[in-house]
Amino acid sequence: MREPEGQASGQAAADQTESGQAAASQAADQAAASQAAPAIMGYRRENGDIGIRNHLLIIPTVICSNQVCSRIAQLVPGAVAVPHPHGCSQIGADKDRTFSVLAGTGANPNVGAVLIVSLGCEVVDPQQLADAIRVTGKPVEWFDIQSVGGSVKAIEHGAKLARQLQAGLMRQRQEPVPLSKLKVGVKCGGSDATSGLASNPALGAAADRLIREGGTVVIGETTEIIGAEHVLAERCPDAAVRERLYAIVGRFEREVERMGADMRGGNPSPGNIAGGLSTIEEKSLGCISKCGTSPILGVTEYAEPLPEGGLYFMDSPGNDIECVSGMAAAGAHIVCFTTGRGTPTGSAVVPVIKITGNGRTFSLMEDNMDVDVSPMLDGSLDVEAAGERIWQEIVEVADGKLTKAEILGHQEFSINRIGPSL
Repeated sequence: MREPEGQASGQAAADQTESGQAAASQAADQAAASQAAPAIMGYRRENGDIGIRNHLLIIPTVICSNQVCSRIAQLVPGAVAVPHPHGCSQIGADKDRTFSVLAGTGANPNVGAVLIVSLGCEVVDPQQLADAIRVTGKPVEWFDIQSVGGSVKAIEHGAKLARQLQAGLMRQRQEPVPLSKLKVGVKCGGSDATSGLASNPALGAAADRLIREGGTVVIGETTEIIGAEHVLAERCPDAAVRERLYAIVGRFEREVERMGADMRGGNPSPGNIAGGLSTIEEKSLGCISKCGTSPILGVTEYAEPLPEGGLYFMDSPGNDIECVSGMAAAGAHIVCFTTGRGTPTGSAVVPVIKITGNGRTFSLMEDNMDVDVSPMLDGSLDVEAAGERIWQEIVEVADGKLTKAEILGHQEFSINRIGPSL
């Protein structure tokens, strides 16, 4: 039976209203989801990772191929090389560490393609290294200098391969990727009294914000938590993580004793002391504040791949370049680096954001510093607002903004060693 025209019209209007309400509700849900999971522009990798840079990385397997790699990188715009003094006369865990750091650096999601250059007789196997990186799905090529006939021919051959790889990277396009996939390392160096008072707590607030967004934070520097390790241990969720944290501190202390050395001769450093730090405990309490207040979900070895989501501690030296290189090899996208006295260093594959709580340092080294939180010291900027300032810088750098270290071409790289050379 046909409905009366007025009733049908009313029903249509009701259906239209209901449809409109459903559409509005769906739009609101989408907006809420978008707000809850903000996006940046990046590169989706075949293994599910996201990259915020798209580097062509030239890796020497051994010190003997450093010069060839550097010359290839000079000939191919956009390529970066990681020269290092290792890869030969190494055994056991020391050899394995060199391999794992090179493999992890090549696997870093900010790297889009890799060219490996071997000499041909070193202990680091280039084929195995290539295979370890290829599991990420990115293109990897390798050759050895001895087989192609010396340095000049190797540079020519390598540049040809590098240009082919670079052409493939140029065809890749950025797309929206979730900020929740971001992994950030937190590091301090060239510390002074303002580090523990301002820049480190502010970075801790930004670290908490990233973790709330679903991201990952890693803190390292085993040597610089000594005297405050019990404070971090209280934030471990269970006995296993807590015991692991104490174990790596004990391992380092035993090694120092075995060498008959006193770490107080180098930590705090002369620069730290000149900047107002008096003891390792004072330095350590300032150091740990840069990772915020979240639970420490796990303790990893140097350059070990990072899990996704939450806060982790990586066993690493306090040495700036070795620590940052280890974080990059573990999969960090960015390293936030606080400094009171100032340092220019960067990284070959990850942007390094320089943060200072010392207004004088920011003024004197403005070409190296990215974020100034020194107004915290006169009370005109609170820790949450300072953390928000750093957070905004993280988001902008993840979205493509270049750090000062990137602009200046700082591409420092170093591998922490374990054992003796043969």
